[in-house]
Amino acid sequence: MKYLIVGLGNIGNEYHNTRHNIGFTILDAFAEASNVFFGNNRYGETAEVKLKGRTLLLLKPSTFMNLSGNALRYWIQKENIAIENVLVIVDDIALPFGTLRLKPKGSDAGHNGLKNIQEILGHSDYARLRFGVGSDFAKGRQIEYVLGKWTAEQATKLPERAEKCAEIIKSFCLAGMQLTMTQYNGK
Repeated sequence: MKYLIVGLGNIGNEYHNTRHNIGFTILDAFAEASNVFFGNNRYGETAEVKLKGRTLLLLKPSTFMNLSGNALRYWIQKENIAIENVLVIVDDIALPFGTLRLKPKGSDAGHNGLKNIQEILGHSDYARLRFGVGSDFAKGRQIEYVLGKWTAEQATKLPERAEKCAEIIKSFCLAGMQLTMTQYNGK
């Protein structure tokens, strides 16, 4: 059974370790813990993780955030992955820092990456893991905030949160959406 785990972010050093790139950060940590490396491929960097008879294809799109749907569609079709086996990891300003929410579907909540995925797929029935980045910004400063670097305090907490995300990814693939939501949402 194959799974596509997509971490949203923007390519380029100027975006490295920014709030908006949490999807890349989570997948980098997951790959490192799994002793696999990303390679350049069409529409992004990919790595493959084997997990108890399942294959997890990790994808960091190279299309920039606002065109993430193109990469997702390409890899779903190329690898023949069912939409219920797709998980998108995304930043969320509506959640306090470090809060994790797994959802089976939902709105784009104003997130341009999710908006593009919904446009490309024609629906919003795909799982997403929302990583809370907080909303500590002045009115009109949202873009600067999400493209900004983590505070020192947040940066020290990221490894533990990334580890929790790895647990959620594994549970999603092994136990399914409902059990994983029950176990991890709100904790």
